Amino acid sequence: MRIAYFNANLRVGQDGVTRVVYKMIEGALARQHEVIGITSTLPEESDHNVRIFKVPSVVLPLQKSYRIALPGYQRFEKELREFQPDILHVNSPCTLGFAAMKYAHHYDVPVVATYHTHFPTYPRYYHLTKFERLAWKISRSFYNGMDRTFVPTRPILDELVANNIQRLEYLPNGVDVSLFSPDRRSNEWRMRFGGGEKPIILFVSRLVWEKDLRVLAGMHDLLRSRRDDFVMVIVGDGHARAELEHMMPGAHFLGYQSGATLAESFASSDIFVFPSTTETFGLVTLEAMASRLAPVAARAGGAEELLEHGKSGLFAKPFSAVDLARKVEWLLDYPRFRQTISEQAYVRSNEYRWEKVLGRLFTGYAEVIEEHNRKRYRNAA
Repeated sequence: MRIAYFNANLRVGQDGVTRVVYKMIEGALARQHEVIGITSTLPEESDHNVRIFKVPSVVLPLQKSYRIALPGYQRFEKELREFQPDILHVNSPCTLGFAAMKYAHHYDVPVVATYHTHFPTYPRYYHLTKFERLAWKISRSFYNGMDRTFVPTRPILDELVANNIQRLEYLPNGVDVSLFSPDRRSNEWRMRFGGGEKPIILFVSRLVWEKDLRVLAGMHDLLRSRRDDFVMVIVGDGHARAELEHMMPGAHFLGYQSGATLAESFASSDIFVFPSTTETFGLVTLEAMASRLAPVAARAGGAEELLEHGKSGLFAKPFSAVDLARKVEWLLDYPRFRQTISEQAYVRSNEYRWEKVLGRLFTGYAEVIEEHNRKRYRNAA
């Protein structure tokens, strides 16, 4: 099978979407499939033995670490026609994703997508709520142009169905348990933050407002007003970082991390907090669970499927800094309860090993190709 993967950014470890795309690529290569990656941002370095083609692009104004491809498939048409893909897999309804869809329709090639990012929720974070309906319209136009769209959690799948998006299949993301593991816990890492004796609360994300950073800052402010027996650590970068640092005095901002460095930060912490309500899956929450942290997340989106409240994690009310702080305080006040939660979270994370997920993905590719060929033969008859 010859597979073309499209993602605007293929910088290794850039974000959760990129980490998922590279696991797909690794799975394809391990199964002896041929692969090409099409992107607007090349990896700085990569151990992945795969051909990657870069298309012309411009910097995204609000997020300078991301680039957006110039419209049209002509910029990668020659490379794909030489490669002769059996299927295209796109990972975002951006200009590159739309170009891939148009190429697939023009050259009669099957095309699938993964619903990674819940873009229709983003306008509300930038005082642009009137554009939310437009965002759903664009999403429908894009995903209804796919032969199949893989959706990582059932609550999000139900929301897409309610918004008239078709040909959906539930397929969760996986977690790399060889990388994200409690074995990477480091006392030296913990010593950087007040001797390592206080419980460490970790938040990992791109630092953009749609991750509900104001709720995070409100939680931190409430906890600091009542106690000093914890340490707050923030991993990630983004356009909101400077303002967030001002809003969270005393928190430790470590910047962007990936690979073993990120895995060490996870494993060396105690509580993972994630207030975002815009997640289709919440890969960082699963990585925290695999690292044996006790997670507290907003009861919304992907978290509703990953966590079992009171067993493998705690839910907080969406958009509520007060409730988020309350749930974190329970874990601080009752360390035995926190340990039980973290152990159950670790057990739960092992249900999402990549081997199982990737097996279903490649079966899905084969089904889509077969369906596409049947339709082609019917139309030719």
